Amino acid sequence: MAVRIVCIKTDTRPHNNPYVAIDALEWINERINVKGITERTKLYDWIKNEDGEAYIIDQQGNKTTLIPAVCPDGNKYVKTVYDESEPDYLLGLPECA
Repeated sequence: MAVRIVCIKTDTRPHNNPYVAIDALEWINERINVKGITERTKLYDWIKNEDGEAYIIDQQGNKTTLIPAVCPDGNKYVKTVYDESEPDYLLGLPECA
């Protein structure tokens, strides 16, 4: 199963890692038209351990897949780039209503 991430819910407290500030991600399964919201760590586990696929469609229509990552302090998160040298489209998504 694959889901498209459409928006993020972030914590207002300051964080050293902007990905950890994401509390939850809203998604849609476009194949069966089902929507949902999943906590950041649960989405990480689904991608890492259950072969789940989550992606973003950027403004140009390009599909970018999310990858699992872990902070040096052990926090699980997801992102769209292997290193922080490129812009991450996940952080540019709108805040969920």
